[in-house]
Amino acid sequence: MKTAILGTWHVHTEEYTRAILANPQAEAAVIWDSDIPRGKAFAEKLGIPFTDDLDGILNDASIDSVVVCSATCDHPELLTKAANAGKNIFTEKVLTIGVEDAEKVAAAVKAAGKVFTISYPHRTFPTLRAAKALLDSGKLGTVTYARVRNVHNGSSADWLPPHFYDKAQCGGGAMIDLGAHPMYTLYWLLGEPKTITSTFTEVTHRGVEDNAVSVIEFANGAIGVSETGFVSECNPYTLEISGTDGAMMIHGESAQWGGKATGGKWVDLELPEKMQLPVDQWVDAVTNGTPSPFTIDEAVMLTRLMDGAYKSFESGTKFTF
Repeated sequence: MKTAILGTWHVHTEEYTRAILANPQAEAAVIWDSDIPRGKAFAEKLGIPFTDDLDGILNDASIDSVVVCSATCDHPELLTKAANAGKNIFTEKVLTIGVEDAEKVAAAVKAAGKVFTISYPHRTFPTLRAAKALLDSGKLGTVTYARVRNVHNGSSADWLPPHFYDKAQCGGGAMIDLGAHPMYTLYWLLGEPKTITSTFTEVTHRGVEDNAVSVIEFANGAIGVSETGFVSECNPYTLEISGTDGAMMIHGESAQWGGKATGGKWVDLELPEKMQLPVDQWVDAVTNGTPSPFTIDEAVMLTRLMDGAYKSFESGTKFTF
């Protein structure tokens, strides 16, 4: 598959581009960016041609696929144009800032009938896949509660790029960026959201939240808590799931569970084999026809959750989906 990289704005652009370069089934043919100096510097670093002609890429029938790593505010235009041009699409989360834009992009993607994948890497982790399998097995009984905490020190240690604090480009701060992982994990585990309530604060005072929590009521009666932030040190990833017959916890790389089936004792959770990351699964889906992971409908759901989280915070009230 011959691939164009559209935008070099995101911090994961190099990771995805190198994955394409390393995959024998794919070719990183060209780089485009609306910021020409930034795009040229990135292209030179990785030894890939640069062009400022977006329409030229989209009209080039030999380029069948695109990786979209632009500013989130540019996603609606780029994703819609790429879909209308018949390209396979891999995109960084979130799909769009607003729900209306997400639905328009989804309509274009579905009409194109090409392979679409959004990057939900946490769902490939052995620990989280084991947690989902345990939940689905029924051994936890009726699941009543799940909490996901995913944080880093990007603001407090000052290593995030300045544009990650630009609300117009990003749609917000920590929640819409790093908080995407807890959000897509929670709806994967618990299903359709019903309401959401948010509390956000600014610890480093950069104009967007860097410390954030959203509490979600799900249609099945479960409660989910999405925690994120850019101001935490040495705080490992945490997932807790509680049910009427048992509970489980992931703390960093450690995964354990206990309940009626274990006689009330906590035991190690058996982990599956490591899975390919989403970008490599996307290449496999395009070239070999394997199922595409993390579909357009799931992408729209993440935007719905984020939209509700921010509307709740801005209004100071519970948001109902």
